[in-house]
Amino acid sequence: MDTLDTETLALPGGPARVEWRRNARARRVSLRIDPRGGSVVITLPPRAGKKAGIALLRTHADWVADKLASLPEALPFADGTSVPIGGVDHRIRHMPAHRGGAWLEDGELRVAGNPEFLRRRVTDFLRAEAARRLGAIAADKSAMAGVRARRIIVKDTRSRWGSCAPDGNIALCWRLIMAPDWVQDYVVAHEVAHLRHMNHGARFWALVAKLSPYTDRGIAWLRRDGARLLRIG
Repeated sequence: MDTLDTETLALPGGPARVEWRRNARARRVSLRIDPRGGSVVITLPPRAGKKAGIALLRTHADWVADKLASLPEALPFADGTSVPIGGVDHRIRHMPAHRGGAWLEDGELRVAGNPEFLRRRVTDFLRAEAARRLGAIAADKSAMAGVRARRIIVKDTRSRWGSCAPDGNIALCWRLIMAPDWVQDYVVAHEVAHLRHMNHGARFWALVAKLSPYTDRGIAWLRRDGARLLRIG
């Protein structure tokens, strides 16, 4: 998928940031909301032009306006900001005179170094913590299911919390580290179950329920609060 360009367009509900993308496999023009960037993403098939995308956008202008208005407020990583880790808020405390990157201490996420490095150091810390915690959960769930993941990959995904490839690689969104522990438990169980069932049939969901007692609760939380995680950072 190729990104063509980004522009701001006037809609009935106000200006909206629109990202244009070209996808060689797309068969029709589509649009979606990117919660992380607070923008509208319009995907065009090979032979479609922007005119078709604008027509679709105008047709769904009210829906787009409602979705953008309902997005949680963006929460940047900054000194004094409270960031959830495992669902528990930790205040970011900048400590410029210290060394050591970022670390947890006394309920705070402390960050050393110059202020211009704070955002990257917080992100790096959370990604590393996600790899550690989610990797441990995946190992436990894989043992329970009698399967083995080829590799656990932590990424910054935009549309899915996790995925399982046919080759056995599991990818998980690092932002899950900010969700409650039991939400992490469900998502990892979901992807591990795909190592045995590459579908969403009855046997798949039975295995997910066996691997995690938080399935229904986790699904409900992600539907209600998942977008908030994409707005942090």
